[in-house]
Amino acid sequence: MADEGELKVEESGGGKKKLIIIIAIVLVVLIAGGAAAFFLLGGSDEPAKPGAAQSSAKTETEAVKEQALYVGMPRPFVFNVNGTDRDRLVQIKVQLMVRGEDNEKLAQKNIPLIEGTLLNIFSAATVQQLSTPGGKDKLRNEALDATRKAMQGLTDKPVIEKVLFTGFVMQ
Repeated sequence: MADEGELKVEESGGGKKKLIIIIAIVLVVLIAGGAAAFFLLGGSDEPAKPGAAQSSAKTETEAVKEQALYVGMPRPFVFNVNGTDRDRLVQIKVQLMVRGEDNEKLAQKNIPLIEGTLLNIFSAATVQQLSTPGGKDKLRNEALDATRKAMQGLTDKPVIEKVLFTGFVMQ
């Protein structure tokens, strides 16, 4: 019987050692798998080109210089639209997305021109056009094209990247 008691004590002590060994093996496998995934997925198939580091550094600095800035119109556009059964009142709040501080200053300086251009585009819209998401997208694209042309004629640059509707109410 003494032999069996000794065996039980050795089994419980060996179980702890086995557990530590299993945990160590699992950790080694996880670390090796992580390293393999890093090397296999992190690399590029193309060989490094000379000057590639310089060009990526240039694009990063250009991206920092040309960050997106937003120019809000000072007041919302409010206008009437003729409908088939009744007239509708429409209110649109607009912001312009521009790239870089120079374009932001140009847009702010020429807000009256931009407002006039946008009002001409918005007042030509119909109730059917303003009632659908596709019609609103078309109106937004028309507004972008018109404001870009107006700014291109004045500054020789399109200046505006996007026209955003931040508020749209039709009653």
